Amino acid sequence: MSTPSVTVNGDQVPLTGVATHTTTLDWLRDRGLTGAKEGCAEGECGACSVLVARPGTTSPTEWTSVNACLVPVAALDGQEVVTSEGLGTSSDLHPVQQELAVRGGSQCGYCTPGFVCSLAAEYYRPNREPSADGAPCDHEHGPNGVDLHALSGNLCRCTGYRPIRDAAYALGAPEADDAFAARQQQPPPEPRPTRIAVDGAEFVRPETLTEALDLISEWPQAQVVAGSTDWGVEVNLRGRRAPLVVAVDRLPELRGLSFRTGHVEIGAALTLTEIERKLNGRVPLLAELFPQFASRLIRNSATLGGNIGTASPIGDAPPALLALDAEVVLASPRGERVVALADYFTGYRETVRAADELIRSVRLPLPLAPVVGFHKIAKRRFDDISSVAVGYALEIADGTVVRARIGLGGVAATPLRAVATEDALVGQPWTEESVRRAAAVLAAEGTPMDDHRASASYRSAMLGQSLLRLFWSRQARPPMTQEVPA
Repeated sequence: MSTPSVTVNGDQVPLTGVATHTTTLDWLRDRGLTGAKEGCAEGECGACSVLVARPGTTSPTEWTSVNACLVPVAALDGQEVVTSEGLGTSSDLHPVQQELAVRGGSQCGYCTPGFVCSLAAEYYRPNREPSADGAPCDHEHGPNGVDLHALSGNLCRCTGYRPIRDAAYALGAPEADDAFAARQQQPPPEPRPTRIAVDGAEFVRPETLTEALDLISEWPQAQVVAGSTDWGVEVNLRGRRAPLVVAVDRLPELRGLSFRTGHVEIGAALTLTEIERKLNGRVPLLAELFPQFASRLIRNSATLGGNIGTASPIGDAPPALLALDAEVVLASPRGERVVALADYFTGYRETVRAADELIRSVRLPLPLAPVVGFHKIAKRRFDDISSVAVGYALEIADGTVVRARIGLGGVAATPLRAVATEDALVGQPWTEESVRRAAAVLAAEGTPMDDHRASASYRSAMLGQSLLRLFWSRQARPPMTQEVPA
């Protein structure tokens, strides 16, 4: 193996004597690159945003914004990172920095470097097309094609967002001699095997899935990471340390996406952003899920395998995947097995996955149900943990429900199927009366609890209202306002 190193703002920097749990943010700041800040240490505020050169979906390389506070710097061995300092200087501002400066978008300045990096990723996003008439596409997309959701993970708490939005919408296309745009047309950095051992702890990036499985089989207590959006929080806020961390995010065997006979296969280590762009709306229920899953910064790193693997009862992906009748492909040195997601969760953060198994992929049976919906109830519209999440996939023929799948999150110790409600819908007419009866059943599904996010009674009420919301979203008249029957 070569000496571990990271290319930062064009300079190759060795990772010598760096503790395996060290975050990219801490490592950068220790090197004097203090533009990126720590605001929350859990990937919520975006003050730590930096750019990483990643494989693109429509260009060879894409500049991707990530939370430097969550990514172990060891995971970036052989990769290229650009910070706000690398984008421009006070005497030679980058176009993003220039627009934020002249339009008063810098606020107090603490979070500005994070805004700069997130907006720069959007500035360089391939296929960002301006509107034909020069008018805003909608209230979240500017006339220059900038998607304001690129900043959804950057939460400045000073004043308003208007000057930041104005700066985003004022950006043109990169100039012909823009070095960062030119870099995107070159191949991305190749993932390389890594082994870093410091003070009795190791970080390992295997070269193949077989190597990863053998390592995990030998060391079942190893911490497996992909995007580190969950493990990074444990490291930062709870002081968790692992004697062995195994990175699987770049394993080619875990990064495929294909439509096969009878199912869609999605690699467990593809990021949610990659899945979203590769699917391009071909799985409508997931297309509804993605914008509500955390923020773009998180989706640029988080994976389906990680969201399922943590077995959290409030993960956003499982309710949608349960509604899609998803299956999980588990790999181990003994071979592979396929488990229905409905049978995967066995208890609070417990699953049927053995200690020596990895989630290789997720399968979605075809054909897909035509009537779908994903409802997330949270304290904030975006970038928040759900109090209740519901995924729907229904087939309705001649006005009658012939098949129903409903996935729930946040109402029990595990994600679960709303089987009683499914039974109450199937064979019934798709009418207000029958939907109301089924909504009353849905309100009693699971075992909701009182906690700081919502009360049990609120969760139950939201479940019932969710089904009514789905019904009325498919009707020609405005939604009703009546309450769900108790």
